[in-house]
Amino acid sequence: MSERYYEINLKPLEKSFFKNPAEIVAPSLIGCSLVKKINKNHFLSGIIVETEAYSQIEPSCHGHYRRSTSNETLFGEPGRFYIYLTYGIYHCVNIVTDKINFASGVLLRSLAITGESERIASGPGLLAKRFDLTRKDNDCESSIESGLWIAGNSQPDNMGEIIRTSRIGISEAKELQWRWYLKKSRSISKRAPGDRIPKPENSWYPNEKTFP
Repeated sequence: MSERYYEINLKPLEKSFFKNPAEIVAPSLIGCSLVKKINKNHFLSGIIVETEAYSQIEPSCHGHYRRSTSNETLFGEPGRFYIYLTYGIYHCVNIVTDKINFASGVLLRSLAITGESERIASGPGLLAKRFDLTRKDNDCESSIESGLWIAGNSQPDNMGEIIRTSRIGISEAKELQWRWYLKKSRSISKRAPGDRIPKPENSWYPNEKTFP
């Protein structure tokens, strides 16, 4: 592995990290980085500030009712990206979790990217668009070799409280509190009832994470 990735604190998470239930992995991903290699010396990264968990045991999961060609990746090896198209327009980026032959994954809902608009990746579709991720990237392994990976949390402790609340845009299993987000971030797609957007001076913003 290139020493450069160690120097900038973007070492990929170990595969064992993803071999846990989605509802365990999802909150643990807050503060980690989604990284995409652009070319030999350029790559883009953003801090994960909002996630949702999905599992075969509940009906909002794509793999709850059946296994198919379109959701096959979700039943695969933990640590691979499951990317699907929703409403025929927006792509959604997920990381597969738990175990093989069991549909489980975490949807990456929002990122905060240094030097860019706080809303540029504040939702699954916007996130995928900013990183130019589509179905062509489905089943990609999270690794430096693939050029797309999730790196460990290298941010300071002052990120603050993580809110746990219900998921968005689903018609079943609404009672599950399987969405997590960073309270101090202004890049959240939708806040829990009563939780106001923090003022800029009171918000959290990532250290420099986009490198030339």
